[in-house]
Amino acid sequence: MRTKINCIAIALLIASSAQAQRGAVYYPGPGDDWQRRTPQQVGMDAALLDSAVAFARANESTAPRDLELAHHQTFGREPFGEPVGPFADRGDPTGIIIKNGYIVAEWGDPRRVDMTFSVTKSFVSTVVGLAVDRGMIRSVNDPVDPYMAPVFVIPPEGGNRHAGGLGEGRAMRLFDTERERRITWDHLLRQVSDWEGTLWGKPDWADRPLQNPQEWLTRPRNEPGAAYEYNDVRVNLLALAALNVWRRPLPQVLREQVMDPIGASSTWRWTGYDNSWVLMDGQAVQSVSGGGHWGGGMFIDARDMARFGYLTLRRGRWGDRRILSEEWVRMATTPTPAQPTYGFMNWFVNTDRKYLPSAPATAFAHVGNGTNVIYVDPDNDLVVVARWIANNAVDGLVQRVIAATSRR
Repeated sequence: MRTKINCIAIALLIASSAQAQRGAVYYPGPGDDWQRRTPQQVGMDAALLDSAVAFARANESTAPRDLELAHHQTFGREPFGEPVGPFADRGDPTGIIIKNGYIVAEWGDPRRVDMTFSVTKSFVSTVVGLAVDRGMIRSVNDPVDPYMAPVFVIPPEGGNRHAGGLGEGRAMRLFDTERERRITWDHLLRQVSDWEGTLWGKPDWADRPLQNPQEWLTRPRNEPGAAYEYNDVRVNLLALAALNVWRRPLPQVLREQVMDPIGASSTWRWTGYDNSWVLMDGQAVQSVSGGGHWGGGMFIDARDMARFGYLTLRRGRWGDRRILSEEWVRMATTPTPAQPTYGFMNWFVNTDRKYLPSAPATAFAHVGNGTNVIYVDPDNDLVVVARWIANNAVDGLVQRVIAATSRR
């Protein structure tokens, strides 16, 4: 009788273990240790999935593949629009589709390292999130100024003084007016600060300037939090502020705290500008940029983008390790009152399905010029990376992938 009871207990344990295995969330191993599944194995329609991939390939961006030339044809035409960071020619339209954590489709060259433009902003906000989670920043609602020391910029010429350069070596103070001192971390994260100033030779007003040049220097400034403006000068300000908190290069922080733990490759690079070097604890440190608006930013492959997207799909968890807090992801995906389709940079949220009409309202995306996009869909357990796709085709791609997911 006892033997029979023991056998039943063992059988129940085996069944329970098997059920747990079936219900467990899959996380890929490091590097190329990423399992694949056929569409049928994850309940997707293979023909519809092929159609989605074909759609992405067919809707390649029409901008030049020479990204420096593309810059001169667009942002380079703005005041002070000359490039100050590196560019690289891009590759073919590329992408990857992740369902339930498994690779179900890839196209192009997923291991090619390319610029990812403003997807970089999501890495900027991530290193801020790491500082908040560790108590280095007590609250996103704190003013930024009390966390800031004077910034000592290292001149690219090597620091030689000359008679006409009186005052050039003075420290830079980032929040030196009463209005600027009311700017909080949340304001910078949501691009609602309306910070006024010049950073790395770029005035805030020169980024996507007003149509009327008479207003460039004279328009009334908004109270912090009142108005949304997508502005790369202020993004770079947040990166410099985060550097002041961490006191070491942000790419090192990202690698140690995020990219290595999620198994990313060693090929990604995060750069700043030729003139964005500062003195930090006796060492020259480059303050990185939040995108490729004037060159620089994150250079990364599609596989590593997908890993970051999968981390945000799993709300900051990777296996048994908590990378970002649940609270941080919640705040990052909370709509900005002044711009309801924007959370923290660069988490575009789908409030009322306005951003991506074909996607669930719970979906969000990390988006940059190119178009480079990491689409994250908790409802369908999907991550889609698409690179060099026409901006007006992103929703069409999402629509087709969801259709393939819905077809059982």
